[in-house]
Amino acid sequence: MNGDPVLQVTGLEASYGAAQVLYGLDLAVGRGEVVALMGRNGAGKSTTLKSVMGLMGTVKGDVRLFGHSILGLSPHRIARAGVGYVPEDRRIFAGLTLEENLDVGRHPPRTWPDGTPAPSWTPERLYDLFPNLGRMPGRAGGQMSGGEQQMLTVARTLMGNPLLLLLDEPSEGVAPLIVREMARTVREMKEAGLSVLVSEQNLGFATEVADRVYVLEKGEVRYTGPMADLAADADAQARYLGV
Repeated sequence: MNGDPVLQVTGLEASYGAAQVLYGLDLAVGRGEVVALMGRNGAGKSTTLKSVMGLMGTVKGDVRLFGHSILGLSPHRIARAGVGYVPEDRRIFAGLTLEENLDVGRHPPRTWPDGTPAPSWTPERLYDLFPNLGRMPGRAGGQMSGGEQQMLTVARTLMGNPLLLLLDEPSEGVAPLIVREMARTVREMKEAGLSVLVSEQNLGFATEVADRVYVLEKGEVRYTGPMADLAADADAQARYLGV
């Protein structure tokens, strides 16, 4: 990671009631960097993203966006600060058209802390990014396939012009063609300068898109390094991912 981090998580602990899930987690995401958060089911990947987004009730430690603590802020204030969140379960508005879903997520263009323009997304640019969506702007969300809904969820989040994108299991439960489309999309977001923290179990997908990786096991970081190193380390894959 070069320069100051966009996201800095330090000593993060999170619980569901009396059940603690995260134990002293540290991670960072740089500007224009894609970082993968990997691990088996129940390792704490989704909980980490929810904690950053302010969706967990009990959280300790610190979460900083461009050096400013966002821990304890409400989700809408974190979103306004420039964090976009794509949940695993999509949560589109089934009764609204594709265009209306996009309009719900609209936010004015942002700038980076140094005053330079940040990546800005319009429906037209998103239709270039997701050609399938460009062919169905008037279709209701509930009439779209699971893969199309996944693309719409990402596109709607990008309409908020985030500086940091939290992407939860984008390859889960969609066809291989959509997985390839999502990988291409993440690479294009990176080229545009967006920072991405992606929770993922699919090693092939993560290898295609990520610069670095953190592997969680029982709520703790057990492995961290360049994504290419994990992709070449069969022992670590077997130990932490069950691959």
